[in-house]
Amino acid sequence: MELALYDQQEGYYGAGPPRIGRGGDFFTSVSTGPLFGRLLAMLARQRWERCGRPADFMLVEQGAHDGQLAEDILAALDIPGACYGIVEPNPRYREVQRKRLGERVRWLDGLSQVPQASFLLSNELPDAFPVHVLRWVAGEWLELQVNEALEWVPCPVVEAELAAEVARLPQDVEEGHTVEVSLEALRWLRALAAVRPAGGILIADYGLDAEEIALRPAGTLRRYHAHQTDERVLENLGRCDLTAHVHFTRLIEEAQALGLRVADYDLQGRFLTRLAAPWLREQEGRRMDAATLRQFQSLTHPALMGRSFRCLLLECA
Repeated sequence: MELALYDQQEGYYGAGPPRIGRGGDFFTSVSTGPLFGRLLAMLARQRWERCGRPADFMLVEQGAHDGQLAEDILAALDIPGACYGIVEPNPRYREVQRKRLGERVRWLDGLSQVPQASFLLSNELPDAFPVHVLRWVAGEWLELQVNEALEWVPCPVVEAELAAEVARLPQDVEEGHTVEVSLEALRWLRALAAVRPAGGILIADYGLDAEEIALRPAGTLRRYHAHQTDERVLENLGRCDLTAHVHFTRLIEEAQALGLRVADYDLQGRFLTRLAAPWLREQEGRRMDAATLRQFQSLTHPALMGRSFRCLLLECA
């Protein structure tokens, strides 16, 4: 999965940002229009104020894709002297982002360069991390590995880090029950926690809680191509997006173990509606333009992005 997604020559993401929106393989919250960035700019302002309004504040995005979200946030950002940073080690992505954003952004090679006076955000990042696939077979969890013929092969779990996660899995599931474990997401969260950003961390992505994952016996690993999704994840490798739902319960457990506090966690619809409340009150008695109304409905309606996406806001305890 890592090769199929991130190989510099043949990977789906490695060669440069794939197209999103109507002309691409999938939609994101950014695809709806600039309102999502405007709302995140409001959140950044709140986090800056909570930090005591530091003069050297940096808003940092990881997983910035082609820079569209950064552009939308910068257009609405109201923090005097704030710097916008993008964590991006891939030069091909930096080139695309630089063409869009010019000199308004500072590029960082990794999270270790993020200053403490910062607010970190990511939109649809951990869902694209490689995962291990586990299946319950004859009373034990086996890892589904891939052989040279691109076929699934059940194998005993031997990696210590993976075995520790398998020990957390339920032992009373039906034969063939399948689940994904993202060690990369946990490692990434540990790197975020090491920064200890004063403004906190926002993780926005589609995902599920433990109770919901238990109701998905076939797992959540999928491929996306031309807005179609299926479970044939070993076909057309490098030409399709591969993704698994974020296990938010496990992320929260790990965050708390790392000394982070959950400031807010909710469905995206409810999270953004609360965030937008002051702006919505300002609209009372006015007629909201149709484009903005469509964007807000797309982001918050339960039948659209409002329920399938979640927002997790973490703070240093």
